[in-house]
Amino acid sequence: MADPGHAEKVLSVLRDGAATPLAASWRRSLTQHHLDPENRKPPEILSEAELRAAQDQMGSLLAAAQDNLDALFQAVGDGGCCVLLTNAEGVPVDRRGVAADDPVFRRWGLWNGAMWSEAREGTNGIGTCIAEQRVLTIHRDQHFHTRNIGLSCTVAPLFDAAGRLAGALDVSSCRPGLEGLTGLIERAVTDAARRIEARAFREAFPKARIVLLPDASADRASTPMLAVDGDDLVIGASRAARIALKLTDETLRKGLPSPDRTADLNEAERAAVRRALTQTGGNVSAAAAVLGLSRATLNRKLKRLDLARGREFH
Repeated sequence: MADPGHAEKVLSVLRDGAATPLAASWRRSLTQHHLDPENRKPPEILSEAELRAAQDQMGSLLAAAQDNLDALFQAVGDGGCCVLLTNAEGVPVDRRGVAADDPVFRRWGLWNGAMWSEAREGTNGIGTCIAEQRVLTIHRDQHFHTRNIGLSCTVAPLFDAAGRLAGALDVSSCRPGLEGLTGLIERAVTDAARRIEARAFREAFPKARIVLLPDASADRASTPMLAVDGDDLVIGASRAARIALKLTDETLRKGLPSPDRTADLNEAERAAVRRALTQTGGNVSAAAAVLGLSRATLNRKLKRLDLARGREFH
């Protein structure tokens, strides 16, 4: 049941001038989007035709997500969670859930076609993740609308092969008692989002050599990758790579030599591969999944980076 004092709590925090990320989102909801925290109406739903159009616009990212949606749901589904893949407007275009829980999730609006942008639903996992482009959890009474305070949502942004925000990956639950699992769920969601992004990036540049860069992202919301052609020119860069190297579309159009021919960045890529192998106990297939590569591609990198000699990988 919704807390009758929730709206007053939101307004009290805003009157006090709190300067926190949550308060900033609540303030946007109230003053920028002109929403009422007392709202108890469910999210609006796209028509079937509008939903199909939204799915079509997701293009290769939707196809690249399928296996990872299945794997993420296998990891969290028994805990009463559903998994949602949304577009950049916060509309779920694909989901995974236990059939027995589907009626409940549908009533909450955790369903394909629901409009979860921050502009419509105030502070919520999907909408606020998209607004702030970072991994986050909005837990129960951190939501803006009174109706949504029974939900707990952990979300990671998704970026396309050109580094643009393309959507979000969400794990939501309407069961209490998930507080102690937030860290684990955030890690699972973030890793799945990175694998989806990495797969979509590779598929966007099927004939290119993929170069891994040092991962300095605090929220791990994007995989730092470059696509390099046969002339050793960079023809693509993921969002994290664009940020790290200060790349723009114009920079790439002018022609940028591949940086992996330098000793420093070659060593950085070697370090990234080593970390993945250490994390997975030397399992090449698992390390390849962590890095968003195929096993064959990682084996070629092991040889090029001189990491295969004298090591026990399996």
